[in-house]
Amino acid sequence: MKLSTRVKNRFKPRSKKKTAQSQIPFRLNFLMWTVGILLLLLIGRLFYLQVLNGDTYKADVSDSDTSTETTNVQRGMIYDSTGKVLVGNAAHQAITYTRGSTDTSAEIYRTANILGKYLNLSVSTLTKRNKIDYYLVPTSHQKKVLAQIPGHKGMSESKQSNEEIKYLENHPGFIKLTSRQKIKAMIYADMSSTTSLETTYIKETGVTSKEIAEVGEHLNQMTGIKVGTSWTRNYPQGKAIASLTGTVSNSKTGLPSDSVNELLSEGYSRNDSVGISYLEQEYQSTLAGTKKETEVSSSGNSNSVQKAVTKYEGKKGDNLVLTINSKFQNKVQSILKSDYEAYGSKSHSTGAYIVVMNPNTGAIYAMGGLDRNTSTGKITNDQIGSINHSIVMGSVVKGATVMGALMKGVITPSNNTLYDQPIKIAGTPSKSSWWNTSGKVAITAEEALEVSSNSYMMQLAMKEGNFTYSSGAALTMKKSIFTKLRNVFNQFGLGVKTGIDLPGETTGYTGPTNVIGKALDLSYGNYDSYTVMQLAQYASTIANGGYRMKPYIVKEIRGTNKNGSLGPVESTTQPTVLNTINANQSDWNVVRQGMYMVVHGSSPYKTGSALEDLSPAVAAKTGTAETFAGTTSTLTHSLIMFGPYKNPKVVVAIAVPGADTNSSSIAVTVGHDVYQAFWKYVEAKNN
Repeated sequence: MKLSTRVKNRFKPRSKKKTAQSQIPFRLNFLMWTVGILLLLLIGRLFYLQVLNGDTYKADVSDSDTSTETTNVQRGMIYDSTGKVLVGNAAHQAITYTRGSTDTSAEIYRTANILGKYLNLSVSTLTKRNKIDYYLVPTSHQKKVLAQIPGHKGMSESKQSNEEIKYLENHPGFIKLTSRQKIKAMIYADMSSTTSLETTYIKETGVTSKEIAEVGEHLNQMTGIKVGTSWTRNYPQGKAIASLTGTVSNSKTGLPSDSVNELLSEGYSRNDSVGISYLEQEYQSTLAGTKKETEVSSSGNSNSVQKAVTKYEGKKGDNLVLTINSKFQNKVQSILKSDYEAYGSKSHSTGAYIVVMNPNTGAIYAMGGLDRNTSTGKITNDQIGSINHSIVMGSVVKGATVMGALMKGVITPSNNTLYDQPIKIAGTPSKSSWWNTSGKVAITAEEALEVSSNSYMMQLAMKEGNFTYSSGAALTMKKSIFTKLRNVFNQFGLGVKTGIDLPGETTGYTGPTNVIGKALDLSYGNYDSYTVMQLAQYASTIANGGYRMKPYIVKEIRGTNKNGSLGPVESTTQPTVLNTINANQSDWNVVRQGMYMVVHGSSPYKTGSALEDLSPAVAAKTGTAETFAGTTSTLTHSLIMFGPYKNPKVVVAIAVPGADTNSSSIAVTVGHDVYQAFWKYVEAKNN
């Protein structure tokens, strides 16, 4: 490089480069100072939040809560087979309380005292402990009680509290509440028993317009109190049906004690209204519907709901459509009661029961029942007694006895003649048929049913037990005869549960087998006991030719339309065959012909002649069982019948236990009237 160039470059101005170099450190310094300041602010904020106020914010977080509040919906209704409402809902204005997540006793006490100024409530369920809990909320009252307790100053708070309660329990006169204060104590008890974010009814029904106005005017003073709606069951076709459909608990009684844990596990609250008997209980999940769900955000500091968002509107309970025709049901109950009250002395009678059933499907057309208090003579409706009242039925079971003998081959359709004669077993009194106490008359199986021969049935039992009868001989049959007879009875539905869709069904009573002679009583229906529903199932099995149908009372489950009317079908009950009796048609002809002859036969001793005028013609079997009320001899009158004979559409089963020995056959009278009513109210309308 030339010397001149070097010199020129050496002395060339560099001011611009120096300026750029001086600006870079300034920017870096500015950025670093900014970051440093922000870090100091962050540290300061963290110090403020975590060190100075950490406990406060932790408490706020723990006090804040987001929970789901549930509200009951309208219960599903129960309709008869024609679409008439049997069990509906009556709406009522109500006063409700929803407990906040941190409501204290003092806050509940304050609200209860305000609300108690405006509501009138029954205090019949107010307990001594309720009064004590209410009285002890104010500190001033606690001090008054503590002053009566020696040595209380050295006690812990929990010990003092226990001693206060104990003192007041032993000195009930210490608490003097006015009638208005008792109402407030009742409200306080209801509110205190409510769990967090749970809604309960303070007053469910009977809220007056004045109460609504006054409570509404002061709602802003009462945390959790609202004016809402409640529903109770009503019965447009008459309340008598309630003894069949069952009842529902209210918010005060809440969940039944025998199933509270199970229901709580299913999501119910303790104060929910649930079905507690019969159809209401059996179909609780269907009728209850799905609760409305509201997501509630609350704050413990403000002790109030901050935000409520409806997550699910809920769904009204589905409706039950029964197989029962309400007009016919009411008529059956009316006939049963009027005929029962009309017959003679019944000092030991315990009631009367009837079931009307479709033999081909198992559908129940009607269930009637009366319970009579033998001490007072008072008669009450007891339709459900048809499934849980066990009765020794008498001769109505003889069709099953004859069928069992035919199936086992001890008699045949063409060879079944035996002698009706008194049966004398060594060491026992003579047993005979009601119409032949001393003679010896040849009869067929059909005739044995027609005239209700006890002797014939006892001889069948002895033949099945491989015992050859001779008058005065000791009975040496094996105990297995009980099993043989009962196995056949069970196939017809006698002595086993029918499977009806109602809770509380009983199997009846099975007598002991230690006395072999009781097998003879069993053969003609004077030993084991059965329900009237079992009689109806048994009669249906004969009527339809050997199919034991499961009885049912709910035909359909249906939804609800937007206008509140009965909605679309959601499920339909299908007929169910529980078992089939594998007998020949010729065997069935014997039993069915014998039952036809009970009504239409030529013997002067036929037992169903009072049914002969019925049209369409029926087949039947009457029964009379000899029973006792203490040491007093009584009778059970029973009847099974089906018609039309050639194409059965209806079965009627009746039992009247504990009748006086001089009474007429009330069962036949009831059966006659009910059969006529069926063709007027059910079948004629269907046609």
